[in-house]
Amino acid sequence: MSTRVQTEIRYEKLTWPEINEVVEMGKVCIIPCGAVEQHGPHLPLDVDILCSTQVALGAAKLVPEASLVLPSVNYGYTGHVMDFPGTINNDFEHFMHHVLDITKSLAYHGFKKILLLNGHGSNMPNLDLVARRTNLETDAECILSAWWSMLTVDKEFLPKWRESKFPGGCAHACELETSMYLYLDGDNVRKDLIKSGVVSFNEENSPFQYVDLFAQGPGTVVSWTSSYSKTGVLGDAERATAEKGKQAFDEATKQLARLVTWFKDRPKDTREDRHRRKPTIPLPWGQRPVTS
Repeated sequence: MSTRVQTEIRYEKLTWPEINEVVEMGKVCIIPCGAVEQHGPHLPLDVDILCSTQVALGAAKLVPEASLVLPSVNYGYTGHVMDFPGTINNDFEHFMHHVLDITKSLAYHGFKKILLLNGHGSNMPNLDLVARRTNLETDAECILSAWWSMLTVDKEFLPKWRESKFPGGCAHACELETSMYLYLDGDNVRKDLIKSGVVSFNEENSPFQYVDLFAQGPGTVVSWTSSYSKTGVLGDAERATAEKGKQAFDEATKQLARLVTWFKDRPKDTREDRHRRKPTIPLPWGQRPVTS
């Protein structure tokens, strides 16, 4: 096996014979999923693409023998943000089928471990269904995680890192996303336009309705972004720094590398059919038959 095959972390840079070799290595395929979406007056539209992609590549560089990063899924579910110019919406069913086609293609070629790394909050419920369907309809295993969730693995990191109030200080174009962008691509941040913004319904101080990247109220109404934000900035962007972005990036890549390593070597869960009488028709959504 060539050194290139062992160390290459970009799926699209391999040839088809090399894919056969990588499959034998059992690498985890990481699919960054983002969105083209407004992020206030100070951040470009590609925040969710840049952050998820760079965290994926950063983690893969730490564990190249276990990781293979696919080209990013750049368009996500953003219908609720269409009042802000520039946002591109991908219909939720199109989006799910698009990502599911990718995971099923990987499974067909022999990859058995797939990780969806999300960078856009509203992709989460859609990608959760993609991961579940991949697990039920192929012989591969698929998990979903948001890149910012990596910051919660070490319970001591976020309380020390975060300066903004909870909830709301880290929500969108906020302390976290602005810090990450300042570190990853600071030249494209409109630094003179950085200004914090609020989620108006967070100001109600309701125990039921609030939003933050790291939590959501048990009764939150998720509607048009323009109904609760004037600028599209949801959080304390003014607390962002490039140094904080580097800290967050380093932590996210470190923990994602740990997740990939754990997932790669974790034994697959075994399904058992507990019907007394074997079903006489296949399941209607294309699930694989029980092989045990």
